[in-house]
Amino acid sequence: MTPTPSKRAGQTTPARTASPASEGGRPLMPLVILLFVGSGCAALIYEVVWFQLLTLNVGSSAISLGIVLGTFMAGMCAGSLLLPRFISRTQHPLRVYALLEAGIAILGLLVIFAVPLAGGLYTKIGGPGIGGLLLRGLVCAFCLLPPTLLMGATLPAIARWVESTPRGVSWLGFFYGGNIAGAVLGCLLAGYYLLRVHDMITATFVAVTINLVVAAIAFLLAKRTTYDASAVRGDTTSATSRGWWPVYVSIGISGMTALGAEVVWTRMLSLLLGATTYTFSLILATVLAGLGIGSTIGSIYARSAKNPRFALGLCQLGLVACLGWAGYSLSDALPYWPINPALSSSPWITLQIDLIRCLWTVFPAAILWGASFPLALAGVSVAGEDAGRMVARVYAANTVGAIFGAMLTSLFFVAHFGTQHTERIFIGLAAVSAALMLVPSFSDEGRLQLRTRGAGWAAAIIVFAVYFGSAINPVPPLLVAYGRFMSTWVGYAGEIIYVGEGMNSSLAVSRLPNGVVNYHNAGKVQASSEPQDMRLQRMLGHFATLLPENPEKVLVIAMGAGVTAGSVSIDPLVKRQVVVEIEPLVPKVASEYFSAHNFGVVTNPKVDVQIDDARHWLLTTDEKFDAITSDPFDPWVKGAATLYTREFFEVIKDHLNPGGVVTVFVQLYQSGMPAVKSEVASFIEAFPDAIIFGNTHDGGGYDIVLVGMKDPRPIDIDRIQMRLLDPANAAIAQSLREIGFNSAIDLFGRYAGVAPALTPWLVDAEVNTDRNLRLQYLAGFGLNAFEQKTIYDQILSYRTLPPNIFTGAPQSLEALRFAIETAQ
Repeated sequence: MTPTPSKRAGQTTPARTASPASEGGRPLMPLVILLFVGSGCAALIYEVVWFQLLTLNVGSSAISLGIVLGTFMAGMCAGSLLLPRFISRTQHPLRVYALLEAGIAILGLLVIFAVPLAGGLYTKIGGPGIGGLLLRGLVCAFCLLPPTLLMGATLPAIARWVESTPRGVSWLGFFYGGNIAGAVLGCLLAGYYLLRVHDMITATFVAVTINLVVAAIAFLLAKRTTYDASAVRGDTTSATSRGWWPVYVSIGISGMTALGAEVVWTRMLSLLLGATTYTFSLILATVLAGLGIGSTIGSIYARSAKNPRFALGLCQLGLVACLGWAGYSLSDALPYWPINPALSSSPWITLQIDLIRCLWTVFPAAILWGASFPLALAGVSVAGEDAGRMVARVYAANTVGAIFGAMLTSLFFVAHFGTQHTERIFIGLAAVSAALMLVPSFSDEGRLQLRTRGAGWAAAIIVFAVYFGSAINPVPPLLVAYGRFMSTWVGYAGEIIYVGEGMNSSLAVSRLPNGVVNYHNAGKVQASSEPQDMRLQRMLGHFATLLPENPEKVLVIAMGAGVTAGSVSIDPLVKRQVVVEIEPLVPKVASEYFSAHNFGVVTNPKVDVQIDDARHWLLTTDEKFDAITSDPFDPWVKGAATLYTREFFEVIKDHLNPGGVVTVFVQLYQSGMPAVKSEVASFIEAFPDAIIFGNTHDGGGYDIVLVGMKDPRPIDIDRIQMRLLDPANAAIAQSLREIGFNSAIDLFGRYAGVAPALTPWLVDAEVNTDRNLRLQYLAGFGLNAFEQKTIYDQILSYRTLPPNIFTGAPQSLEALRFAIETAQ
């Protein structure tokens, strides 16, 4: 190829040459790797932001997340296949790559504004059932397919700049590894800084800037080099005739086991480490780091490998052992490490320990999955072939497998088989993938041949799979119950009487020697028959029905043990009650183990249990209520912060009838001051006259109940006392007596303040919004904090008793004032 002149600063200089037929562009290859690092970094920032944006509108249930993830990966797959078909190989690969990166930047900027519009349209016409699922899919496709198509096309585009030789294919592996290295950086940057300190708009602008810088550099490189595609003969060979199909099937199964196992590991590690947004970012970053390292190793080996298919088979066989190792670690080793997270209040110290446990579990398998991709590329490469088409086929096969792995595991395998058998399924699949590469051999014409050594490999693979599959035990019940504190509860947890692994979460029920029954979810006690827990749950429910004049329709967000919902159900004024719960297993557990405490709420004919993400359900219904009470997960649990945003509280307000009331749980224990301030400040944005009631334990704060009214008015103590004395409300009065409240004076004696008086205390509060979801980051950092007494004392220090909060006879108000002063 003859160098062509190019003008720069008025001088004529020879341009460097690169083509699939020569190595003239090899000096620029490391720079292209750096471009892929930037591309991967931007892609992961986008992914985190888009997932967060879409789940705000289509929901955060396993079904909604599966649709979002499936759409995202389907776009990547389609992009890789479509580029070689619609972009001529005569176009300079670097120029095509630059255009793709610029296009991603433009679309990435559009998506951040298009998602709220599409989400708003969806919430007006969407709903439950098949129609709602189809609409969710359409929204995700509208928002995600355009940019993900371009993302998926970047590797096939740049692949045309290398030769379809082992050395050229190894460079493709390095590009892939660089892309993953950038993804690790993007994952950590988004999860630990951009979204924690800033918001989704800022994170998006950072990603857009990275894309534009990458595009500019790629354009400059394209101008400095020429490209000759004459040596590429196109797609003239048949994958089937050359016996390539086993490689595609093998790398497809590899993608399936990779994403499926990641779903299982995330479920179990979130129990072990705490289901915060930081944990999810750490797990993803660890997996990606392993993939990047493995891809680099595989690329180096592929450069001189005589039989890359055999090496691919060995990687898949190694995955059988690595999957077994991960299963053993998660069920028999890591939960029993003598670690007490409460010993450190610093999240950065905890991060170090969590990183070690993630590396210990997922790193070996991730390295082998990463090495498999360049080996698969080497296994199907033919000198002179269009490398773009070759890469597209391998990438698409791997991505299709990943889609099936992620969605089947999330929506079916874990819920129906449990994590133990799901892990065994993946070990079996990895064994099949290994067998495809190691057992048969193929002639040059692509004909399958069976030889004696193939039988030996088959026997070895079966033994391997059976041995490592049998070594995996069920998830420890104590891990499901107490999560990251499991090791501190060994010997003290009483009897675990139920363990269930659902579609969205894992549940447990325990009974202590003193008869207390605990409901566990997200690796901790979420509700129990302990006095302080019963008091909080019944306060939420009874406030919701006693404060409105006529609470005919009530919505309960999250069922848990059903005590709050049960407290609502016993009010004879309530004619219709809707309970929205995200996990299908929860109503069964509440009905079977807590009916004595929740008044049999699940089987109450006036109660309608809806299985859905509460935010999604409320956004897609026009129904209005006289009262809404919310008792969701702890705010540090990933996804729970969406139920504490200013915008969601406004949605709640819009779904209240005139005179309607909302009650919201705010956790003080295992929560830091910034998180509590964020929750209170966000609620006050929608309900500026909110009232706070305290639930104390051991002489200090435990939790608080926020009460908001659509039409603020004084609480009539005498009216509510008359209701409690009415024989028709005997069940309500008895329920309150069981938690220590013998009258309305006792109940409202838990008054802890009113919102306007807290303005000085909240001056530095960070409001939790849909745009920043700040609460999940603040709460995640305060996971090991035990500041409940300090927090509650500070709230009480601002307490006043304005005359417009309560009304009643003078003697009633005087008795209430005395009760408030003594109750605290």
